[in-house]
Amino acid sequence: MHPAILRDADATNKLFEAILDTPGGRRSLSRLARTCKAFKEPVLDILWRDLDSLAPLIGLFPNTLLKRARRPGLGLAKNPERDDWNRLLAYGERVRSISYMESSGNISPTIFPILEELRPRQWLLPNLTSLTWKSETAAGLERCRLFLGPELRNITLEVGTKHPKLNDLLVEIASHARLSSLAFTLHTNLPDNFTDIFHNNLSLEKVCIAAPGALSARVGLWAAQLPKLRSFTVDLTGRTTTAVEGFFDDISPGSGASTPSSVGGTDSGVFSGDELDFSEIRKSAVRLTGDGPRHGAFAHLTHLQLSGETSNVATFLKHLTSPLTHLELLIDDPPASEDWQDVCGLVCEQFSYTLQVFRVSPTSASRFQELVRSTSRGGDTPVRHLPLTHLGPLPRLHRLDIDLPESVLFHESDIAHLANMCPSLEILRLSALARWPSTVGPPALTLEGLVPLMRQCRRLHTLAVVVNALDGSEGILSTREVSSRSLQRLHVGHSWIKDPLQTAILLSHVAPFLDNLKWFHEKNRAVVVEANALAWQKVSEFLPHLQNIRLAERRQQPQPQVYVPPPTAEKAVDATVITVDQGILAKPQLVESEVQAEVEFADASVQMAPEVESVSVDATPVLVDTGILVVPTFAERAVDARPETEEKAIDMRGTPPLETTSRPGNIAGVVPSVLSYLPSPATGLVSLTFRVARFYTFPFRYMYSFMPSLSKSADALQAETEPKSPVPGEQEEDLAEKHENGNALSPSQETAVSPVGL
Repeated sequence: MHPAILRDADATNKLFEAILDTPGGRRSLSRLARTCKAFKEPVLDILWRDLDSLAPLIGLFPNTLLKRARRPGLGLAKNPERDDWNRLLAYGERVRSISYMESSGNISPTIFPILEELRPRQWLLPNLTSLTWKSETAAGLERCRLFLGPELRNITLEVGTKHPKLNDLLVEIASHARLSSLAFTLHTNLPDNFTDIFHNNLSLEKVCIAAPGALSARVGLWAAQLPKLRSFTVDLTGRTTTAVEGFFDDISPGSGASTPSSVGGTDSGVFSGDELDFSEIRKSAVRLTGDGPRHGAFAHLTHLQLSGETSNVATFLKHLTSPLTHLELLIDDPPASEDWQDVCGLVCEQFSYTLQVFRVSPTSASRFQELVRSTSRGGDTPVRHLPLTHLGPLPRLHRLDIDLPESVLFHESDIAHLANMCPSLEILRLSALARWPSTVGPPALTLEGLVPLMRQCRRLHTLAVVVNALDGSEGILSTREVSSRSLQRLHVGHSWIKDPLQTAILLSHVAPFLDNLKWFHEKNRAVVVEANALAWQKVSEFLPHLQNIRLAERRQQPQPQVYVPPPTAEKAVDATVITVDQGILAKPQLVESEVQAEVEFADASVQMAPEVESVSVDATPVLVDTGILVVPTFAERAVDARPETEEKAIDMRGTPPLETTSRPGNIAGVVPSVLSYLPSPATGLVSLTFRVARFYTFPFRYMYSFMPSLSKSADALQAETEPKSPVPGEQEEDLAEKHENGNALSPSQETAVSPVGL
């Protein structure tokens, strides 16, 4: 029958690999190779393909050369001859992966000089593709050169101290042009020329760097420029937020979508400010089609592993928009509530439609603290709640592993929320290794609280969680919708249990096809509660019989119709069509806006012209009227003064002074003017002289009347329009005003007044 089995080599290898993964698989394959010659070669290839030590290779030397045959790692008693290498060279061609740890001490250092000096050919393992080398000393690191063969693809290098020839070793590793995986751990500072050494290794698909200086901007730029990078691992332990931000300083995120036809762009092609916002529609289209541009760093990254404080992890995730499918976080336990909420929000916001595997594990420091507490002096481990209600929709997530030493408490609300957000779950592990001592109390999560997972996660086949197995309620046992056809493996760990029979009945109802039930007992765990272990043993004995009865009863009932939801991929076609239609309908709006703007500017310029012309016309006639009114006023005053002067002069010589009437405001009894005593011809001469002077000065006075620079008061202007006359009566009015002010004139002052009023 072996020709039928060996007809397909791939099917045969998968069969042998499945046997290898079972308990005692290597022993089973070894027996199979010794039993059947047809299976010998493919089985030997699988058994020698991956080695975790050099001891099996050294054991291929004849027993006469070994110091101790059962412990070949102790070294050789004498040097091997040429024929003694035949078995090692033959089986060495089957080796594809090998590991070496200097700290384990299972290999004597004296073996390496013999392998290097007496080897019959250059490479003992010519087909080696993966090498893991962990050394604490410079001499141990130098020995890895024996295995740097031409077919090397993956290398994991861990150095305890800085080797003086470390740069030369890195240059030799970088010379392998087909190197696809590089994991480098260094406890001292990263070499300054690290990025220059591996600058030409563009075929790298997996990079892991854990060393001081790994978060520098030059390392970030080098990693971001690797075109085939798919997996990236970086250690953020003990780093500040500024250092994490500095990792992305030199990385250019790109411009993203820049055309209206881009699915992820925001430009609709319309230059109007009244356009509708299609950003939400475009985001939904990107989620459905997956055609949106990647604006952040590492655009093609699918696997990411981060270790360190939760705040640093959140800072690192803010810069990523990669289509991650696998995300593994090694965080300090317990995480801060705000930081854990930020991490959950970022994971669900940026990787919700691509993430498939999500693991949360403790860092090495947290594991060490748990190891200290597990001793007799450490006391019980504190139990803390890790809320899962911060998670958003993860429709493609099929595996969720959470394994933290302290954050092991989950409530039924967390399970219900997780079932709604992750309907495609296939494997779920929630701190199944956690211990629940009697001082802490029973777990808050009951077996009935897992019902939402059975109802909504129809692909769930592996579940590991610690519960408190109480009796099932009548409502659950009478509902067939909570029964899961996919759940096959259940690991309850240190779960508490009350009644084994009732628990078996409830399990047979919610998981009728369960075929693997595991729990912790004294054979696989040192500290267990014996009562719980015995109760779960009884459940495993009752469960198969109850399942058979349950399935037999259900076969007699009509099978319910299973609703298969339509595939969501059909919505992607509709989203693309909507984007194209919006761009076409927006073009006619541009023409109407331009025509309306031109009419408004013409009306404003016409209204400003008449206001300037009306102001200049009104100012001219004001100056002309003032000059014309001056001349007739002087002529009338000169003619009226002559007869009055002659009559008053004749009456005053022989008679007492006459009482004359004066205008209102003059004082009575004022002394007459001196001109009244002059003869009539003299008065006429004075009047004539005054008139001649007025006549010749008329042109000047006429010109001065038009000059605006003469600053005169209102009283002075009135005096020019009404000039003083040589008539004595007006001087008397002036004297009367002085008397009213209290200044009396003496007779001598009265006679000294000049008779001519010029």
